[in-house]
Amino acid sequence: MSKPTLGIIGGGQLGSMLAIAANKLDIKTIIFCDDIDAPAQNFSNEFIHGDYNDQNKINEFVNKVDIITFEFENIPFETLNEINKSKPVLPKPSVNRIIQHRLAEKDFINKLNIRTTRYVSIEKKSEIDSVQDMLPGLLKTTTLGYDGKGQYLIQKIEDLETLNIDFSKGYILEKLVKLKKEISIIITRFDNKKYEIYEPVENLHEEQILKYSKIPAEIESKILEQSKLWAMQIAEELKYVGTLCVEFFIDRNDNLYVNEIAPRVHNSGHLTINAYNVSQFENHIRAVCKLEQVALKKISNAKMKNIIGNEISFYREKKYEQNEFFFDYLKKEIKSKRKMGHLTTLIK
Repeated sequence: MSKPTLGIIGGGQLGSMLAIAANKLDIKTIIFCDDIDAPAQNFSNEFIHGDYNDQNKINEFVNKVDIITFEFENIPFETLNEINKSKPVLPKPSVNRIIQHRLAEKDFINKLNIRTTRYVSIEKKSEIDSVQDMLPGLLKTTTLGYDGKGQYLIQKIEDLETLNIDFSKGYILEKLVKLKKEISIIITRFDNKKYEIYEPVENLHEEQILKYSKIPAEIESKILEQSKLWAMQIAEELKYVGTLCVEFFIDRNDNLYVNEIAPRVHNSGHLTINAYNVSQFENHIRAVCKLEQVALKKISNAKMKNIIGNEISFYREKKYEQNEFFFDYLKKEIKSKRKMGHLTTLIK
């Protein structure tokens, strides 16, 4: 049986690494992206540039591929749903519909009896007055926003006077937990109760951008087991196909909370490329293209550093040891808070 041609919507570093993994499996990839300089075109078989609502470009893309996946979750649901009528989109668009909206996402998680931080919907500024017991809290737009965008830390009600917040948008206010650490679980679901789960990754953020990840995470065994169980429950309830990330908080009393679900391969899983026999990217390709499920084997402990902005210049010149793996995302423009590459170091 001939292998399918995979369409990938989005052309950033995640699209690049998906295309590299597909190439290893002899799967042809076509990238569709609204950024003419999208770095993933360096690694795919074909590149189509166009807006995500350009029907002619969408038709051109759809007609050239057999299966479609995506590298980021903020593609309009209507676009994915329309594409899904002619070619399968995996994970399915209904997953994005839930996860694109932070309130719907939190409600979904809570209905599974899985703990999240306390949260409340905020539609106008005056509503925060009546929920002051939720402060200090993080005010987030209900849609869009990543790497700290669309998020405001509110310690006390007076902070609202100094923050320039556009209340024409919908928000969710999440009560801050006394944070001990953050972890994530990367899981690939192939079919009903068929999974490959990577061990929990411990993460450290700076300015709300992931800076460092490492395995093994320094956590209690009960947290390790509970985080895996919750990730499985979420993937199963969504009838998810592909790689998914669940981000968790651990508070100072060792309580576990789900923070967010990312319906895609994830930054914290980059170290799986070198630390496991099958990376999160290869597993995603295997799942959506219905290829063989291969049992995961860990090769090494590892740590990963995100290379942000101007740091990339140093790493492009640096000499590397045998246990160091540098990935340059080949982005044309260097911006201050932009992820430009990453370095994975294998540890004995």
